[in-house]
Order: sequence, then C-alpha cells, then structure tokens
Amino acid sequence: MPTSSLFVVSKCIIYPDHHQSLNNTLKLSVSDLPMLSCQYIQKGVLLTQSPFESSNSLISHLKIALSKTLSHFPPLAGRLITDSDGYVYIICNDAGVDFVHTKAPHLMISTLVPQNQSDIPIYFRKFFQFDKTLSYAGHDKPLMAIQVTELNDGVFIGCTMNHAVVDGTSFWNFFNTFAEFSKGEKKITRQPCFSRKTVFDSPAVLKFPEGGPSATFSGDEPLREKIFHFSREAILKLKLRANKTGVNGKTNGKITPVNDEPGLKNGAAVKNSALEISSFQSLSAQLWRSVTRARKLEGNKTTTFRMAVNCRHRLEQRMEPLYFGNGIQSIPTIASVKELLSNDLYWSANQLHQNVVAHGDITVR
Repeated sequence: MPTSSLFVVSKCIIYPDHHQSLNNTLKLSVSDLPMLSCQYIQKGVLLTQSPFESSNSLISHLKIALSKTLSHFPPLAGRLITDSDGYVYIICNDAGVDFVHTKAPHLMISTLVPQNQSDIPIYFRKFFQFDKTLSYAGHDKPLMAIQVTELNDGVFIGCTMNHAVVDGTSFWNFFNTFAEFSKGEKKITRQPCFSRKTVFDSPAVLKFPEGGPSATFSGDEPLREKIFHFSREAILKLKLRANKTGVNGKTNGKITPVNDEPGLKNGAAVKNSALEISSFQSLSAQLWRSVTRARKLEGNKTTTFRMAVNCRHRLEQRMEPLYFGNGIQSIPTIASVKELLSNDLYWSANQLHQNVVAHGDITVR
C-alpha cells in the first residue's frame, strides 16, 4: 500500500474516566507468562458506514466510550513490571492506552474484503498499532491500543491487546463492552473477574534474557493469509461424516445442531458432548488432513495439530466464566502422516475429540 494511502490524523492517550477500587497489582499466572514471547492480539471490525455525520463526532464518541470501558478493565490501562524476585505483574496505574485516528481515503471496502479465495490484503497490517510487537514490551508500551481508520466508504476499528494480559475470552469481553458503551449502554453487562485465586497461580518464575524473550512464532516468515468460508451446510455435512463413520458405521449419539454448539448450555455440559464429535473438531480434522496432504510429507514423518482450549469450565470447582487473563491451555494431537492420511475423517476427528474430552480437571491442574 502506498504510504500516501494512509495517514495519521491524530494520536492521543485515553485514560479511565474514573478510578476503580482494584488491587494495584495483578500477578501474571503460569498461563499468562508464556504469552510474554507472543505478539499482541489483533482483532477488529469493518463497518460499512459511520452512524455519525462527521468523523470528528465519531472519534469523540469512541474516545468517551473507550474511557468508560477502561474504568471496568483497569489492568488494560496499566503496564507490566518485574520485581526483584523475577515475578511479573500488571500494575494498574491508569497510565492509559493509545488511541490513533487515521484515514485511507483511497481504499474501499471492496478492495479489503478478499474475493475468490484471494489472499488477505497486506493493507490490514496498517490498521493496527504494535504490529509484530511481543507482549513483553508491555513493560514500556501501553497494554492495548485502538486505531480507527476511515476508508472511502467505511470505517475499520482495530484493537490491539497484550496477550500476556488477555486471552480470546477476555479480549472479546472487553471489545463487546466497548461496543455496548458506544451504543449508549449505561452499565456494564458482563463484569470481568480479576481474582488471582485460581489453579494458575504459582510461585514459578520464568527467567528472561536481558531485553526480553525472542518470539515464539517469528513474524518474519514468508506466510500468506487467507480466509476460508465454510457454509453451515458444509460444516454440518463434515460433522455428520465424522460422527457416522464410527465403529460399524453407527453414529456416536444424537447430532447436536450446529447452532446449539459449543457444548455448554446454561453452565452445564450438553448430555452428549463426551460422545459427540463437535463441528469445530470435525472441521479441524478436515483441515489437518488437507494441509498434511498438501505438504507431501513422507509417511513416517510426525504431524501435530495443536488446539487452545478454554479451561474456565474444565475444573471441578469452575473458574469464573469472565475470569480476566489467560484461562487457556494448549492440547497437541500427534500422528504419523501415514496413519492420518490412510484413515478416514472419523479417525482424525476422534483423535482430536478424545484429547479434548480427556482435558479435564486433573489434566488442567
């Protein structure tokens, strides 16, 4: 993208509109610490039009909504600190977050949304602050940033957040709350839980080299990004194949409609969740097989499919659903190329499914 296509209109720091009575520091857990070597999370929304007549009105409104939201998420307005013993904390000091207003008048939505299986345009990298920044940098940089980019016929709101501070659940709770306040909500509807009295609290210390860790995943690899769209009907067919091609060709139980997933209802596990291979597991198995086949590896090579699982509901004494932080763990499923490709979809989907089912209270602890 030509440098003239995007320019910065303004940049400022947004502070919480009032101070919350929260402990001044929150210690990073054993689930948070590994994320210090991961890059900031980047997510955003593409709006077809602004509800405001002028960009100044839009920007002013979003700043006010962001300030209100930060009052309910004080850790995000803080910074990371490491004490003399090597423990890393979030200091809730109201240091604020970055808010950047940019314009890209030559870009239209049609040029940003990939068509016909084309790659994601590299323009999107310009819509986020702290691109390729490791979370360890939160010692000196803000823990999050909002960038609002005005396009020729739309608006993109990009949110960047430190991965050592939040996982996907915490990220979207913040972003959805920000959206609610932007739409005029007066009170928070999903209050985050900042308690650190969980199984992830530990006296363990990770020693980092001077200057911080190196990246877990390098951002400099020549990777291409694509968005693959699977219709509801296609996913349901995959799910039926994965569940019907079991022992003697029988189903593993009642097939839950795609709309009724994930496997929790009102805090209780769906009755057949331990037996039924989910839509996500079915689709993941299909991708695992397809990517492995495309790589044309030798049959004796090992291939691994790794999934991040939410542990909040997997403990016998459950964590709060809105626990703020990283409440996730990684589950690797390993198979040889030969056994993965010589077996059917049921086999690979069931390998993933059994690993997820087995990841209960004892495994999490």
